[in-house]
Amino acid sequence: MATYPKILQTVLDTPDVRGLAEFYRQMFGLTYRPGDEEDRGQDWLVLRGADGARQLAFQQVDELAATTWPDPRVPQQLHLDTTVPDVGELDAQHERALALGATLLLDRRDDPDEQLYVYADPAGHPFCIFVGS
Repeated sequence: MATYPKILQTVLDTPDVRGLAEFYRQMFGLTYRPGDEEDRGQDWLVLRGADGARQLAFQQVDELAATTWPDPRVPQQLHLDTTVPDVGELDAQHERALALGATLLLDRRDDPDEQLYVYADPAGHPFCIFVGS
């Protein structure tokens, strides 16, 4: 039987490690890895889920060109897909995302086949919130 590497976490480059980690911590209800919650000027932070498993990590870079999606000049490079159970929760999470500093890139809330919003996080990485599983 073949063995495979296990995906540990998704890493996002950012010129503001703490700021982007805070955005995703609040957006998804994650917690810092022990020791990362203190602001010590770190250039690498890790967020964990409720079960303690690593979810996202953030790595300091000097510069990052934000995607211009849907214009192809600067591609997405990476994006996160997330889901909510219904339209009411989609609307609630839409307001949260904007309040936390996300920028709306695409509004398909009224699409009868696939209700979703696409945002850019504060560093410019796209992420989607869909209705469904």
